[in-house]
Amino acid sequence: MPFAIYVLGLAVFAQGTSEFMLSGLVEDMAAAFGVSLPAVGSLTSAFAVGMIVGAPLVATLSLRWPRRRALLAFLVTFLLAHVVGALTHGFEVLFVTRVVAALANAGFLAVGLATAASMAGPRAKGRATSVLLSGVTLACIAGVPLGAVLSEVWGWRSAFWGVAIISAPAIVAVLWSVPATPVDPAAPSVRHELRALRTPRLVMTLVLGALVNGATFCSFTYLTPVITNVTDLGSGWVPATLALFGIGSFVGVNVGGRLADSRPGQVLAVGGAVLLAGWLVFALTAANPVVTLILVFVQGALSFAVGSTLIAQALYTASNAPILAGGFATAAMNVGAAAGPALGGLALGAGHGYRSPLVVSAVLVATALIVAALARATGITGKGDAGAAENSPDERPLEARS
Repeated sequence: MPFAIYVLGLAVFAQGTSEFMLSGLVEDMAAAFGVSLPAVGSLTSAFAVGMIVGAPLVATLSLRWPRRRALLAFLVTFLLAHVVGALTHGFEVLFVTRVVAALANAGFLAVGLATAASMAGPRAKGRATSVLLSGVTLACIAGVPLGAVLSEVWGWRSAFWGVAIISAPAIVAVLWSVPATPVDPAAPSVRHELRALRTPRLVMTLVLGALVNGATFCSFTYLTPVITNVTDLGSGWVPATLALFGIGSFVGVNVGGRLADSRPGQVLAVGGAVLLAGWLVFALTAANPVVTLILVFVQGALSFAVGSTLIAQALYTASNAPILAGGFATAAMNVGAAAGPALGGLALGAGHGYRSPLVVSAVLVATALIVAALARATGITGKGDAGAAENSPDERPLEARS
């Protein structure tokens, strides 16, 4: 992989840390601004909405920019949003900075996915995708806990300064390592790229991505009450368990990335089936500490292996519209990340117990498998006129590459 792709992964690490770190800062921030915990929680919702809306919108607006210029613009905006957030004493200003940071994050990820895929070559989009998504998994393992430690020692503002500091070398590295290629005057227009996205197979891939990611974040969000109330391991085990899920996701996204270019059909079919079985077994055996810890790692690995493969498939399917494909893939994944915890919360609120989010995750994965089976039966993933074995990976359908 070119060095610049790892640079993009570093930036994604900073952005992933920013997206998830508020979970460890809510009480300090509520006290600092004199607002309620739900008000601070709205900052996370604002970030999620900014990612969902901003990914396709900002990607469209930046379509005619040189990619290096777009990446730098998004990174600088992201850094400045965190500087303002660290300095402000007004909650309304902080709210606006979270929306701005989310828009910049969404735009960077959309352009970054397309840039990494193009630099890696036509047969390595899956590996390039896995490098970028590794930044998200490393944020869960190291970035978020580090933000909590900084907040504990120097206050919540230090976590925002930390994200800004991590983003600074990424700006320099992007300027140095990403080629300054001009926009091709013959490049497709926005209307042409939007038409290229209107394919049933791409829509199906995005729906599957939202469902799988919804299942992932449904259980991850409510993993703490499972560990403390069902497994009865005690609160001291929570950080280690969350880190174990993050380690599993890091392993899964990298293994999945290596297979996504050569055997995507097997990753999705076998991985999806095992993922479904894993959530069901987890729900049934959550009281067993050993099985729980094993399944936390396994489900993290499977979730991100399948999820990253679906993102790679979106880039392969819409190879004529890579930036907008990255934007819509980012939006779909964040739809899942917002909807999954909401559905899990509804199950908990209805009194179905602490295991219910695990069951909801199983239902979401089962729905994804049914959608995929129906798509295959109706010919959406059929070979059609692109099924020749000699076609390149980005031209061949999923089955032809299995």
